[in-house]
Amino acid sequence: MGLDEDALDYHSQDPPGKIEIATTKPTNTQRDLSLAYSPGVAAPCRNIRDNPSDVFKYTAKGNLVAVVSDGSATLGLGDIGPEACKPVMEGKGVLFKRFADIDVFDLELDADDPDAMVGAVSAMEPTFGGINLEDIKAPECFEVERRLREQMDVPVFHDDQHGTAIISGAALLNAAEIAGKDLAELDIVFSGAGASAIATARFYVSLGVDRENVTMCDSSGIITDARAEADEVNEFKREFASDRPEGDLADAIAGADVFVGLSVGGIVDQEMVRSMAENPIIFAMANPDPEIAYEDAKHARDDTVIMATGRSDYPNQVNNVLGFPFIFRGALDVRATEINEEMKVAAARALASLARQDVPDAVVKAYGDEPLQFGPEYIIPKPLDPRVLFEVTPAVAEAAMESGSARASLDLDDYVEKLEARLGKSREMMRVVLNKAKSDPKRVVLAEGDDEKMIRAAYQLVDQGIARPLLLGDRDRITAIVETLGLSFDPDILDPDESDLERYADRLYELRQRKGVTRREAGELIRDGNYLGSVLVEMDEADAMLTGLTHHYPSALRPPLRVVGTAPDADYVAGVYMLTFKNQVIFCADTTVNTDPSAEVMAEVTRHTADLAREFNVDPRAAILSYSNFGSVDTEGTEKPRRAAEMLRDDPAVDFPVDGEMQADTAVVEEILTDTYEFSDLDDPANVLVFPNLEAGNIGYKLLQRLGGAEAIGPMLVGMDKPVHVIQRGDEVKDIVNLAGVAVVDAQEE
Repeated sequence: MGLDEDALDYHSQDPPGKIEIATTKPTNTQRDLSLAYSPGVAAPCRNIRDNPSDVFKYTAKGNLVAVVSDGSATLGLGDIGPEACKPVMEGKGVLFKRFADIDVFDLELDADDPDAMVGAVSAMEPTFGGINLEDIKAPECFEVERRLREQMDVPVFHDDQHGTAIISGAALLNAAEIAGKDLAELDIVFSGAGASAIATARFYVSLGVDRENVTMCDSSGIITDARAEADEVNEFKREFASDRPEGDLADAIAGADVFVGLSVGGIVDQEMVRSMAENPIIFAMANPDPEIAYEDAKHARDDTVIMATGRSDYPNQVNNVLGFPFIFRGALDVRATEINEEMKVAAARALASLARQDVPDAVVKAYGDEPLQFGPEYIIPKPLDPRVLFEVTPAVAEAAMESGSARASLDLDDYVEKLEARLGKSREMMRVVLNKAKSDPKRVVLAEGDDEKMIRAAYQLVDQGIARPLLLGDRDRITAIVETLGLSFDPDILDPDESDLERYADRLYELRQRKGVTRREAGELIRDGNYLGSVLVEMDEADAMLTGLTHHYPSALRPPLRVVGTAPDADYVAGVYMLTFKNQVIFCADTTVNTDPSAEVMAEVTRHTADLAREFNVDPRAAILSYSNFGSVDTEGTEKPRRAAEMLRDDPAVDFPVDGEMQADTAVVEEILTDTYEFSDLDDPANVLVFPNLEAGNIGYKLLQRLGGAEAIGPMLVGMDKPVHVIQRGDEVKDIVNLAGVAVVDAQEE
């Protein structure tokens, strides 16, 4: 089946299309319906009548954007009309929701002139918080946007004009830096003089490009003053007429620093590229075929050609999805009256800055595990980079507030946290811990410190002020990796091969001499990062430790257990995963350590897991699980969780609700708890689930993660005397950073 057939099948599957309307409030009871509609709905209506700004408080207007088109210039298809362009507009709605959690109504208008479109759209201002104009032909699109911006008091944004301008503008900022060229001195040639080209040229001037250094070409050649005076070009092209001699694109491009293609494929050849200035910048953005093929441009000359296209199969894709969702998100959240030039410039500069940062593993994996590092092949962030939301959006919101466009003000630090929460409950929960960690960063040993992921994690820990990492490993290797990755920090390194480890070996021998370890063996073991890191923590020369990235879990856990040991109030350790769903969080224990725990072990694990939940500002409610409910089956297996629950309920030091034994659905479904087992000590569903054995715990959390759509953070070790966490082999950098944050908070509690 070809791509067309796949797409037709994709769109026609029931229900047809790509979007639907969903309710955001309960509608399960008669009372719910009376609040949602008559008679309860009258109350917000009266409030809005008396105070019109309350429409943002009581309705979805503040998160609702109209995607408006007449289908007259549909991407790659031309003038196909309003009905035929509806799949594209629905797709635009999908992108708004997917990347910025913005709701969309797509409006395809049968409007045959700008007056009709302006009248229709402006009449709908009470409904929407913003208007995204899409696929409207030039020059009508200029007039439609201008008039709507003048008439409407909500943001109006023509993405075909400004989206490409903003994204390619970010690319231009970085390309100029890499090429060692001053933005104000760049000689820029445009191929194409439509809406996107004109808006892009205007925007480059806003970024600092000299208007006199811009040459624009249309299908007839260079747009000159002479052609403008002869009335051969429209008023919009006339803005970029130049006083240079008439000629074609080849004449214009000779000696240029930058080529910007927003025209048709295949009109630039290698000879034209060779005629450009040193280290040329080429943005060939015609779709689906660029003005010159990527390979042809790169191979045309021996110096550095910095190339961007509109295609996803080459580096540096200029993709508008990096712009419009996040620009609208920021504009909506400050209730902006417009999206002005300051907001657009802020978006471009934020994108440019993000491209210079270390790239998360999840983004690298999404793009085929190819290295992504700031340079000629990576000057724009990737569309699937989740950080765009909380880098670009706050920049836009701040620019709106500073420029006077905003009608509401935001605390930007709080705002970033709210944006991160939109990406998932796990980010919201981790932000609680990371903020605590930043208040008093601790020294964290990274035992496998010469692994690239550990080094990248160390950089982020330093950069974000979460911890003071100590990398254990080969200094030369670590230094080389830091240099290769372009990480701007000077890591704290302890290289066992160049350090005097005698006193650490002495301490290890002292701790293990009656456990079968000789002094000579201690001297050998201490060169192992897991033993050295454990001794550093035990001797209080470090506050916490992370290991396990390149080891099997049991072998990574063994050294810290032998050296650091369990806490004074603990006889056992356990592994806990925090699973986050859209609206709730659950802590699962034990998932990694105790194979067949006794009732005493289960009770202890429950206490430690409850303490961990509180580190995340979660009030624990614990359920000790089984395959029976409160004695419905009486076997040796069900007796253990039952007795563990009794021990905890009888302990006056336990200050959280706990019950068991109970089945998993009893623990998490409120109706079962309250209707069938009203005697339970749990008034609300449990958020701490303690499994009867390791097999059940490991299976359970993985099923919840994979089939339930939960995000998992962990495993977090509880019960250790000092903060030690064993990560899973192959974990990503963000997992290391998260567990380091947990370790720092553990150390703060110590």
